[in-house]
Amino acid sequence: MTMGLSMALLEVGEVDPVFGDFANHDFAGYHIAAHADVPRLDVVLLEEDDNTTNPVGAKGIGELGIVGAAAAIGNAFHHATGERVRDLPIRIERSRDALRAARTAERRRPGVGEPQSRVG
Repeated sequence: MTMGLSMALLEVGEVDPVFGDFANHDFAGYHIAAHADVPRLDVVLLEEDDNTTNPVGAKGIGELGIVGAAAAIGNAFHHATGERVRDLPIRIERSRDALRAARTAERRRPGVGEPQSRVG
């Protein structure tokens, strides 16, 4: 879950626009969350009868938590603000700009705040 939070809020993978390679040359500019950055989380493991494993006999569980964490944080932001941010990482600056743009668009819409007429 820590790595999913990191992906949603911190990690910026710079990509070379010509070759498509990662342009981050070292980890000095690639920030990731450490356990000290994350509040206490309660983890609930669900028992599952699934005997399918890989050829080595192991089954990975870490990757699944990473995938859902970023989506959950994005949906929490949408639920709290009504605005959908579709780029990761979710940055306060971009979020603030999206909220301001939405408020401006809302004010410019004709009929906003006027009572709706009912037919019937």
